[in-house]
Amino acid sequence: MPALSDSERLDWLQLIRTPSIGPITFHRLIAKYGDAGAALQALPELAHKAGRKKPLRAADRGAAKAELANADRQGARAVALCEDDYPKALAAIADPPPIIYLRGHASLFEKPAIAIIGARNASGVGRKIARQLAADLGQAGVVVASGLARGIDGAAHEAALETGTIAVVAGGVDVIYPPEHDELTAQIAKQGAVISECPIGYRPTARDFPKRNRLISGLARGVVVVEAAAKSGTLITARFALEQGREVFAVPGSPLDPRCQGANRLIRDGAVLTERAEDVLTMLAQQQRGVSEDRRDVFDWSDGAALQEPDPVALVSLRRQLLEMLSYTPLHRDEILREIDAPPGLLADALLELTLAGEAQEHAGGQFSLAAPE
Repeated sequence: MPALSDSERLDWLQLIRTPSIGPITFHRLIAKYGDAGAALQALPELAHKAGRKKPLRAADRGAAKAELANADRQGARAVALCEDDYPKALAAIADPPPIIYLRGHASLFEKPAIAIIGARNASGVGRKIARQLAADLGQAGVVVASGLARGIDGAAHEAALETGTIAVVAGGVDVIYPPEHDELTAQIAKQGAVISECPIGYRPTARDFPKRNRLISGLARGVVVVEAAAKSGTLITARFALEQGREVFAVPGSPLDPRCQGANRLIRDGAVLTERAEDVLTMLAQQQRGVSEDRRDVFDWSDGAALQEPDPVALVSLRRQLLEMLSYTPLHRDEILREIDAPPGLLADALLELTLAGEAQEHAGGQFSLAAPE
């Protein structure tokens, strides 16, 4: 598809930066109104119609302009989901970010990728295994993706620098985290790619890492876990991989080492036991379905019918059902669809209205909950 104009890119950024609007809500608005500019104009009335008590105002356009200008100064560019340089594998997940920032080479997105992730406090053996896997996969033409964290992530990135590596960060692509990875980050930006859905200069908090993790798995055809505690962010990434239809691989470790409990559990639950790169390459070669990389409107949930103005009576009833069903614990949209007997398009409209009304909240991974009380 042709690149967005400067004005269109600004519309996209302004819409996704608007409070209450996450990726799924964003794309439902695009589906309803045709483009981001029209969605921005319709937003106040739509939120009022949905029953929002306080006015919903779009993000400040001047702030969006400043954000894009800041990215340009930092050597990063904003790539929209509809553009050719956007990673096709990432575009196929349930909630791809409408805009990502990129430092480095978009050409890496055209190659198959495998994510290698694991413990931050990794053992020497764990780091050695990660380096070997990354180097061998790179030699086989596979790009290595990871999260630029300490331990396993850093070891995998370092070993794949020459063959291609993508770092997905939880803050801005210009923010160095952890601090000791300043040189590594610079090398990846020069030789590989650093991406994020966050604004330039944004410093990550704990809640940003699970959102980042869905992008790591979304970029890849499979995720390799090398050392992970029984409760760790690494396992969140593995869960996202399963939800996204990616393969999960795990390197076995000593049952006496707490850093290996999570990986061992994944193997017990069906992950591919992995000792060398050939285990990953063989499984990928055997996949008949592969990973769908077609761009699609995953947010429509439609049954093939064209978008129409929904029946207001049916919409009110459905919103009531959703409010009874939702809780403060996020629930995946597919589970909602299975539980409520309603046309997918109408259900998407009901969730959209609840979100804009401030009664529901969108979360990473295509999940929704009741909005937290103010």
